[in-house]
Amino acid sequence: MVYREIYAGWQADPEAFWMDAASKIDWVKPPSKALNPSRAPLYEWFTDASVNTCWNAVDRHVLAGRGDQLAIIHDSPVTRTKHAITYAELQTRVASLAGALRAKGVEKGDRVIIYMPMVPEALEAMLACARLGAIHSVVFGGFAAAELAVRIDDCTPKAIIAASCGIEPSRVIHYKPLLDAAIEQASHKPDFCVILQREQEVAALIPGRDVAWHSFQYGTEPAECVAVAGNHPAYILYTSGTTGAPKGVVRPTAGHLVALNWTMRAIYDCGPGDVFWAASDVGWVVGHSYICYAPLIAGCTTVVFEGKPVGTPDAGTFWRVIAEHKVKAFFTAPTALRAIKREDPDGTLPSAYDLRSMKALYLAGERADPDTIHWAQNHLNIRVIDHWWQTETGYAIAANPLGIEALPVKIGSPTVAMPGFDVQILDEGGHPVPPGTLGAITVKLPLPPGTLPTLWNAEDRFVKSYLSHFPGYYETGDAGYVDEDGYLYIMARTDDVINVAGHRLSTGAMEEVLANHKDVAECAVVGVADALKGQSPVGFLCLNKGCTRDPQAIIKECVQLMRDKIGPVADFKRAVVVDRLPKTRSGKILRGTMVKIADGTEWKMPSTIDDPSSLDEIRSALQTIGYAQP
Repeated sequence: MVYREIYAGWQADPEAFWMDAASKIDWVKPPSKALNPSRAPLYEWFTDASVNTCWNAVDRHVLAGRGDQLAIIHDSPVTRTKHAITYAELQTRVASLAGALRAKGVEKGDRVIIYMPMVPEALEAMLACARLGAIHSVVFGGFAAAELAVRIDDCTPKAIIAASCGIEPSRVIHYKPLLDAAIEQASHKPDFCVILQREQEVAALIPGRDVAWHSFQYGTEPAECVAVAGNHPAYILYTSGTTGAPKGVVRPTAGHLVALNWTMRAIYDCGPGDVFWAASDVGWVVGHSYICYAPLIAGCTTVVFEGKPVGTPDAGTFWRVIAEHKVKAFFTAPTALRAIKREDPDGTLPSAYDLRSMKALYLAGERADPDTIHWAQNHLNIRVIDHWWQTETGYAIAANPLGIEALPVKIGSPTVAMPGFDVQILDEGGHPVPPGTLGAITVKLPLPPGTLPTLWNAEDRFVKSYLSHFPGYYETGDAGYVDEDGYLYIMARTDDVINVAGHRLSTGAMEEVLANHKDVAECAVVGVADALKGQSPVGFLCLNKGCTRDPQAIIKECVQLMRDKIGPVADFKRAVVVDRLPKTRSGKILRGTMVKIADGTEWKMPSTIDDPSSLDEIRSALQTIGYAQP
């Protein structure tokens, strides 16, 4: 069957579609029905089933005779180490850790915070929680103590599992002092902390509270898998950019299993034995869905990479990992690819590696600009698939489903809506707009299995944040349009659509124009306050490595490009060249903070910023063109 037939089949009978997908999962008690609408608009799925995630991700593969297959490959250029773990070994390690946690009092429904770098033990900790029915909340390793404390108070964990340190190319990040400070600041105190001691730094343990990862497992009975209800939370994940009260996305167990298993074959065309690599971090949703859970549920080998796209040791490290481990499907963020392209604009490094195993490159996390996609297509000679999803959904809303049908690529579009997602473009009044018209991207309720049913301890906030603006729809917060063929285009966050003299313009469309300039490696456009026109765009340009041209000449050419491609209506007259753009650790550009700096309004240092000094550079650059306070 081809995509349109499958999508139409879902539309005609969503219950049958999801019950068929559910048949591919091992159940303790199978569901009698898929959708439970009793609490609409807070829909739930497979609520009368019972199941265990760890069984589906680990034990069933061993039982099927595939225990000797690799489950995890850990490749760590920052520590110059590599090792692999089979499914049988993973089962033993996870059961042992789960047994030790159980012996210390962790039971079904308890929360456990995981604060770890990109090591296999991070996945083992997640799976051990799932094995017990405990609810994990992974916090990005190295996150500031104050932010970790807020999350401790929100989810009130019985235990915290952490590493002694994280490793960056140029430094060691001391996790344990951050953890100690967070617990000191938090009102809630965990019963105990498990510390994985790394060679690069052995942390001091606090007697009576801290236990070492290896020693506390000695002499404990391995734990069996504990069945949980279908709507039992698998985990809580706090969205990046959270300020004030945290926003904890809840992931329901059964829907999570069913949906992720479906996506591995339908979207990524991967199954048992295939090597899948998502170059993200376990602290982000991509790390949850496509480093830990989905590849293992599908019986794949997952790559856990501890390094950077450039500098560990060079811009060829991704290609080395793909060639060495025979990666079939590779998933990364456009920002990582742009960093590689900036270092290697002529694409000379990929040709040094045998990349024949790789069938497709998947991009998500932010808009994939056409220039970056062209670069990847030209130098990798494979399909480059842009797809779009959110922390809240847990997997792709729109994609090119290679496992069903390779649809024609339209550069700039993440292709089409996946089964389960009825995507609608609405105007401010909540009315559908014609094809090609910019509007708010929404999804008609109910959302499909595995998406968020609520926020942790914040049901009212969930309704207000996502369901109240457009009753009957989930508001994605993104703006875009659908073309005549049903292809979706994500142009900007809703608050990045700027109003220039009454014209609604997408900053994403402007960035697309700037990225086409031959000397521009990366860019951002924000709308700043303008007394006459309401808002006016300002561009920030990062140039290719080795570019020696006069920056003012490049700016002048970019202004002309914008005039040629979008027209005088864009009012694009101001741009600055900067060395880097301020980003979150997950690679999202902090446009909102940049706008506040430009407008001279009060702003707060974002908790998820990767490098705070990057905002100083933005302020200095803006001052040169008459914006920002000294």
